[in-house]
Parts: sequence; C-alpha cells; structure tokens
Amino acid sequence: MRHAKRGRKLGTDASHTQAMLRSLAAALFEHERIKTTETRAKEMRTLVDRIITWGKEGDVHARRLALAEIKDRALVHKIFDDIAPRYAEREGGYTRILKLGPRKGDAAPMVIIELVE
Repeated sequence: MRHAKRGRKLGTDASHTQAMLRSLAAALFEHERIKTTETRAKEMRTLVDRIITWGKEGDVHARRLALAEIKDRALVHKIFDDIAPRYAEREGGYTRILKLGPRKGDAAPMVIIELVE
C-alpha cells in the first residue's frame, strides 16, 4: 500500500522514480531546456524549485542538500553560482512547461520544460 506517499508513481517503484527525477533535474540544470513527458515534467517541477530555492540561500547546508539530490559537484556549483542568482527577486515558479502534443509511438503527451528567464 502507498499510504502517505506523495507524488506520482510514473510506472516504476519508488527508488527508480526518485533516480529518474534526479536525472531529469540534472539534465534540466545542465541544458536549461529538455523534452520529456508531461507527467514527468510536472513531477520534476517540485524538485527543481526546491533545488533553486536552496541555491538562493547559498549556505553550506543548502549546498550539501543540493549535492545529495544532484550528485554532481560541477553542476551544483553552476546552480549556486549561475542559475540561482538569476531568480533572486522571484519567489517561485522557476520553470515553464510548453506542450508539444502526443508522441508518435505511444501517444504520450510530450512537453518542453525550461527554466524561466
């Protein structure tokens, strides 16, 4: 049973879902724009917003929390030094989802998720 478990299951078990969302978030921070399915993008938004908020705090504890999620020191430096300062005046909503339509193979709704400028 999944009592008191939040978030979408995404067709996998919890550890695979967590790993997939971390990987998607790392790709978004690296490229600043990625193409994925709508449900994955909506679920990834919360993780990305939380990491950017940690980047805005900028202290050692926030860096360690971000490093625990992303697992790439260079990318965490990019988040804290380049990406997070862009959103110093913004309270939240750091991502934008643009719908593309159904995927050809299985008709899954595809989107582009990007960081807001």
